[in-house]
Amino acid sequence: MSEYGIKRYLAENPKKTGVLFTLLLLLTQTGSAAAAVGCTIGGP
Repeated sequence: MSEYGIKRYLAENPKKTGVLFTLLLLLTQTGSAAAAVGCTIGGP
């Protein structure tokens, strides 16, 4: 895959583009949710 490049690989496999986009979307939503739930611990 290194000789083709990411653009060419995704152009040849449009389903992979959708999967990659969905995965990226889920990861960003999970990160935001985890940050909202996080707690702070007071120091001394």
